[in-house]
This record gives sequence, structure tokens and C-alpha cells, in this order.
Amino acid sequence: MKAIILIVGVLIFSAAIGLLLAFPIMWCWNYTLPVLFGIKTITWGQAWCLNFLASSFIKSSSSLINSKS
Repeated sequence: MKAIILIVGVLIFSAAIGLLLAFPIMWCWNYTLPVLFGIKTITWGQAWCLNFLASSFIKSSSSLINSKS
């Protein structure tokens, strides 16, 4: 039972951190890209998805260095 509670807690914590990181992405996108390129503004949900996609496709080099040693 404790393992299930821990897993649910980690998932909720990860989602909350992802949501918090989505707001700066949304603000930067909405501040610069519509003015420069005429692109539509995005919502926080779209920024959250963009954050997830970027973190899925782009891995940090420090994790690759640590896994080789």
C-alpha cells in the first residue's frame, strides 16, 4: 500500500513541476513569437505538452556522461 501511495505521490509531484515549468515557456512564446513571426499564442496546456515533447526529445549531455562511467 505504501508503494502505491509513493508512486501516486511521485506522479502528482512530477505533474506539478511540469506544470510550473510550462508557464515560463508559455510566457516566452507568447511574448516573442507572435510579434516576430505572426504565430498564434499558446495556452498553458499547449506549453505543458511542448515542455514534455522537448524533454522527451532532448536529453542532457550530463546524463549520458554519467551512464558511460
